[in-house]
Amino acid sequence: MKGYLSLQDGKTFEGKVSGYYQQPVQGEVVFFTGMTGYQEVLTDPSYKGQIVVFTYPLIGNYGINADDGESKEVQVSGVVMFQCADMVTHYKATHSLGEYLEENNVPYLTGVDTRELTKAIRSGGTRQAILADEPVRDFEPLETNQMYEVHGEEIETHGDGPLHIGMIDFGWKKSILKSLLKWNVRVSVIPFTQVEKVNDLHLDGLVLSNGPGDPKDVLPHLPALKEALDTHPSFGICMGHQVIALAYGANTKKLPFGHRGANHPVKDQLTGKVFLSSQNHSYVVDEASLDVTPLTKRFYNVNDGSVEGLMHKEKPVMSVQFHPEANPGPADAQWLFNDFVKVVEKGVNVHV
Repeated sequence: MKGYLSLQDGKTFEGKVSGYYQQPVQGEVVFFTGMTGYQEVLTDPSYKGQIVVFTYPLIGNYGINADDGESKEVQVSGVVMFQCADMVTHYKATHSLGEYLEENNVPYLTGVDTRELTKAIRSGGTRQAILADEPVRDFEPLETNQMYEVHGEEIETHGDGPLHIGMIDFGWKKSILKSLLKWNVRVSVIPFTQVEKVNDLHLDGLVLSNGPGDPKDVLPHLPALKEALDTHPSFGICMGHQVIALAYGANTKKLPFGHRGANHPVKDQLTGKVFLSSQNHSYVVDEASLDVTPLTKRFYNVNDGSVEGLMHKEKPVMSVQFHPEANPGPADAQWLFNDFVKVVEKGVNVHV
């Protein structure tokens, strides 16, 4: 059956709609440039409600397994590909990608010129789209507040190490938790709506997690978040990075088409080294707004110069826009977890 992805500006892309299709699906359409890592993308809460376009022409050749999901469910609303592999041969595979999407009631389009679609997103900016069995000419954008849809409801604790880390949950990924647990720490995951409970847990440090949507959705909770940051060694990742910036008085803004992929070069101003990073975000910290804050830029994106990481001038608070846990993507930045654990152990910022 024919299917169509209709963009807000009137452009329409034709393909073949999957077997599971019941009604039109609307969401922000974004593209991911990695050749692998599709299972992690589909289950990452940071993609909540989005329609993801995979730019690599063949997706799904190693299938879906029981281990690589970043959450317990598929988070995307729809998927667009040029070709979805029917046959999988990886020894860990339990499903093909198509079977997995259909079992989770997620429609997808194949046969779409994804490179041309990506060019349209790059030139016109990220926008909403509708995936349907016929072109849709006029529609209103959805109002979304995805962070409130994906965060947990209760505080949960993992591991039993001597250091106790609190992870503020804006829509956390399993791989961030796994990366922390490798350092023999105990991690309590705290919904951001319950951040006032931080002091009751007697934490040694804080990690602010990734999450979907606009960082300014957390504005009502910023005073409590800033109080927690001021009293704990802290490390923000992706959404957590943006929230730290907002908490200390900086501003955030939306990129034209965001950074999503496993190959973004980032430069560390402290060491002069460049490394590849995994990224998934629509918003960035406005560098000019840092002038009135106690924060300084440490990392920046080599492609467009945008802020990729911050350090507090006096407190043991640091942040990165990219994903050091590297799922999916390169492991170049995993040393940041080591740095953070050292900060927590010493109680001071080792770089200041």
